[in-house]
Order: sequence, then C-alpha cells, then structure tokens
Amino acid sequence: MPSFVYFLLAVAALIVGYIIYGRIAEKLFGVDENRATPANAMADGVDYIKLPPAKIFLIQLLNIAGVGPVFGPILGALYGPSALLWIVLGSIFAGAMHDYFAGMMSVRYNGKSIPDVVGYTLGNGFKQFMRGFSIILLVLVGVVFVTAPAGLLAKITPDWASKNLWVIVIFIYYFMATVLPIDVLIARLYPLFAVVLIIMAVGVGGGLIVDGYAFYKWPVAEGASFWSNPHPQGLPLWPLMFITIACGALSGFHATQSPLMSRCMPDERCGRGIFYGAMIAEGIIALIWATAGMTFYESAPALLAAIKAGSPSGVVNEVCLTLLGPVGGILAILGVVVLPITSGDTAFRAARLIIADFTGVAQAKPVSRLAIAVPLFIIGIILSQVDFNIIWRYFGWSNQTLATIVLWSAAAYVVRRGGLHWLISLPATFMTAVVIAYICVAPEGFTLPYEISVGIGLAAAAGALLAFLAAGGWFRKNIPLYLEPNA
Repeated sequence: MPSFVYFLLAVAALIVGYIIYGRIAEKLFGVDENRATPANAMADGVDYIKLPPAKIFLIQLLNIAGVGPVFGPILGALYGPSALLWIVLGSIFAGAMHDYFAGMMSVRYNGKSIPDVVGYTLGNGFKQFMRGFSIILLVLVGVVFVTAPAGLLAKITPDWASKNLWVIVIFIYYFMATVLPIDVLIARLYPLFAVVLIIMAVGVGGGLIVDGYAFYKWPVAEGASFWSNPHPQGLPLWPLMFITIACGALSGFHATQSPLMSRCMPDERCGRGIFYGAMIAEGIIALIWATAGMTFYESAPALLAAIKAGSPSGVVNEVCLTLLGPVGGILAILGVVVLPITSGDTAFRAARLIIADFTGVAQAKPVSRLAIAVPLFIIGIILSQVDFNIIWRYFGWSNQTLATIVLWSAAAYVVRRGGLHWLISLPATFMTAVVIAYICVAPEGFTLPYEISVGIGLAAAAGALLAFLAAGGWFRKNIPLYLEPNA
C-alpha cells in the first residue's frame, strides 16, 4: 500500500474522531448554552475579552501547537509506524478529551487556571502541587520555544542574524505578548500566523504525496512485522515513544493554555470546535511530520543520522527546502517557526495568570502585570543558556505528568456528573503507567532496570485506578459543577 494512503487514512480517522467522539465529550461534560461564560460575566478588557469562535480556534491551535508536534513526531518516527497509531488514538481518546475538559472545566470555574481547576476536582493538595509544577513547566516551555525557533531563523537569515540575536528578539516579543491585553498582539497577529502555518502543513504533506515518498525500509530485522520497533539505538517503544510524542497526541501543556481561551468564549457550545477541534488539528500536523520522518529518509538509521547531524530543526530545514524549493521551503520553515513562537508567548502569559490567581493580584493594571512578568523572564533568560537537549528531556516527562493529572481531574468531574468516567479514567490509568515507568528507567530519572521500571509503572497505574474508584463518594459530594462569578 502506498505511504500516502496510510497518511490519508490516519487523517480521516482523526476527522471521524472529532465528529463522533467530540460529541461524546460534550455529553460527558454537560454543555449549558444558557449559562453566562466568564467573558460575558467577568469582562476586564485584558484577559476576559469576548472573541469570535473562529478567532479563538486559531489562537487555541497556535497556543498549543508549539515545536512539540514537529520535533516530537520527527524523533518518534524512529519507532516506526506505531508512531502514527499513537498520534491517532492518543489524539482522539486522550489528547482531545484532555484539552476539551481542561478548557470547559475552566469555563465553569470562572476561567480559573489549571491548578485551581484541579484543586476543585481532586482537592487542595493537588492544587498546591499543580501550582508549582505548572509554573515550572510553563517556564521550561517558554525557554524551549525560544531556542528552537531562534535556531531555525538563524539558518535562513544572513550570518549577522545569529541565533543569540533571534533569542533576544523573540524574548522581547514574548514579554510584550505576556503583559499587553490579549486583543492587542495575540488576537491581531495569530490569524496571519495561521496562514503561514497552513502553507507549511499543506506544502509539506502535499509534497510527500506528490513526490511519491515511501516508508523507509521496514522491518530492519529478519522476520519482524510492519509494526515492529526499528529504533536504531534499540530504545524500547514502551514507555519512551509516549513521552517522545507528546504534543500531537497528548500534552499537559495544553491544559495550561486552554484557560486563556476559556476567558474569551461567547458560549459553551463553542467548546468542542475550539478545544477538541484544535487538538485534532494539531494531530494532523504531527502526522505530517511523523510521516515525513519515515518517508523522506530511506531508513531509520538515516533519519537518526540526520537528527544527530543537525537536530530536528535540521531535519525540518532539509525536508522543507527539498520538497518545496527555496521560496516555498522558507515559507514552510517559517510555518514551523510560528508554532513554537505562538506557544512560547502564551506559556509566559499563562504563568503570569497562574501566579496572579494564587496571589490574588488583579491584572487590570499594567504595574501588576509587570510585577509578575519581570521575574519570570529573568528566570527564563537564565534557563535559555542551559543545553537544549537537557531542557527538552525534563519538559517531555513534566508535560505528560501534568496531562495525566488533568485526565484524572476530568474523570473525577465526570463522576460528579454521574457520567461514564471510564472513557477518561482508562486513558489516565494508561498515562500513569507511562510516566511512572519512564521516570524510573530514564537517565534523567532513577535509571532502574527496564523490567523493574515497567513493573513499578503498571503497579502504580493499578493503585491509582483503585484509589480513584474508592474516592468516588468524595468526588460526588465535594466537586462543584459551577462557580458564581468572582467566587
């Protein structure tokens, strides 16, 4: 079967998932179109501003689709076609459900940031943990999404425009986007950025199909199947692939971004298109780059060699220029640059809002926003000098751990409503096994033997599920389904 058929089938599966499973998500949540959203009840002219649904969708997509759905799938392509399967199933059953409930629970809770949302559903202990954990993750994201686009821009600009210069330029933009009202920069620039992003996606995906690229030579071992793990370094698919491919399948970072848009929604009916739909769109971007990694290069070792020679950004540069020529290639590269920049700016913005939520500092006055933003950026600039690969590894695990907690939070909310929580608690259980097994075996973790790490991960997942089931009564009595404005 030609490679493009697998790609098109995967895209079709994501679209069908949006149509069918997105409606299931709406029913589990219990949309109330007559209830005033935070944008209507709490407008402040800075963060709580009602925007058109189409514009919110574009902002949400660009917020969540950072460098992750490009770099992660390129690295994940080393594991073979299983990466495509994880992107499709992860997006539909875990990632989009995660994003939808993170956004819609925030709508119900007055646009609160994700630590407060988790606090309402899982208790004060989780809220306090999530406050620190979320801020650390957001600062890591902001740093990752400065260095990655700066490196790409340095490749396509004159020599005098060095990577360090682009780091400074991007940090200046991030600071402005963090402190200015959301309709001044973000809402104005994102539609233009979206056009560049679409050029990238259509150009690279179409180029792979038109030029007839075929999957690189599977399998690498005699007797192995199409779905075998061909990773040249022999790295195990479980749990590493599920950490490597985060954005594009399931990403906790999205939960920090969704409340930004929950403060702008005109009504609750928009939620499926904005939150579930944006995750499915990001899944398509991830499919494009995973497929590019598996077809543009003749073998898994060839892809690994390209990654080692120039990092994933080098792969992006080579693929775009080869498929689309100099002009089209540069436009496609700019599309990839747009992704991290439009997530890095809102990462710092979300960190500001989380800090404002737990300190109780109103953000209507510029001086209040500056008091939080300046220290955040000082920390971010310091971290930007740390090796990118180290930051990325810790970001990957932190990202999926946060996603796991948010999935448990969403499952608890559904228990409170009397719905079928298994549709969320099972993905939460799966991801619990992934993140615990990974931190046990990973070099940046406890470096335990593989078999022991997997066993600990499975045991932790089973224990988490049993604890969740035992807490059902507490969830039904203590989780609020609504908050009054300013509560």
